[in-house]
Amino acid sequence: MEKKRIVVAVSGASGAPLAVACMKLLQKHTDYEIHLVISSGGEETIRHETDLTLEEFKSLAHISYDNKNIGASIASGTYETEGMIVVPCSMKTVAGIYGGYSDNLLLRAADVTIKERRKFILVTRETPLSPIHLRNMEYLSRLQNVVILPPVISYYSKPKSLEDINHHIAGKILDAAGIKIEGFKRWE
Repeated sequence: MEKKRIVVAVSGASGAPLAVACMKLLQKHTDYEIHLVISSGGEETIRHETDLTLEEFKSLAHISYDNKNIGASIASGTYETEGMIVVPCSMKTVAGIYGGYSDNLLLRAADVTIKERRKFILVTRETPLSPIHLRNMEYLSRLQNVVILPPVISYYSKPKSLEDINHHIAGKILDAAGIKIEGFKRWE
C-alpha cells in the first residue's frame, strides 16, 4: 500500500517542540510518510529549543529536504501529498506565502499546496500581532484550504506538563489536517 505523504515545514519562530510532537504523533500513523523541510531560521530555533541535534530532528521524518533545493519533489504540483503543516510558522514565512515569494523550498512547497488546494495548516507564532501580520493572515485565512492555527493552550485538557500541552496542540494541528490522533482530548 502506498503511503500518504504529508509535508511538515519548520520556520524560524518559537515552537520547534511542537514540530517534534507532530512528527512523533505522525510516526504512529504507519500509513503516513513525513516529508520535512526546515528554513535556516528553523534550524536555529531547533538548536535553541530542543535537546536534539539537527540530524536527530531530521530523523523524525521519513524524507528530509534541503531548503535551497527548489527542484525537490515537494516543489511540484504533480507530486501528490495530503497537504502541508508549517509548525512553527514565522511572520516572515507568512509574508512570503502571502506574497507568493517562492525563493526557497519551504515557500515553493507552500505555493504548490495553495495552488493544488491541498490542506494547509499554518501554526503561526508571534505576539503581539501587528496590522501587517493580521492583514497577511486574514488574506490567507480566506483561501479555502488554509487554516491559521496559533498554538493556543487549552486548559480544559488539564495539562500537567509542557509535554501534555505540546501533545494537545499537536493533536489540534493534526486534527485540522484531517489526521485523527488517539487520546486527543476534545471538549465534552
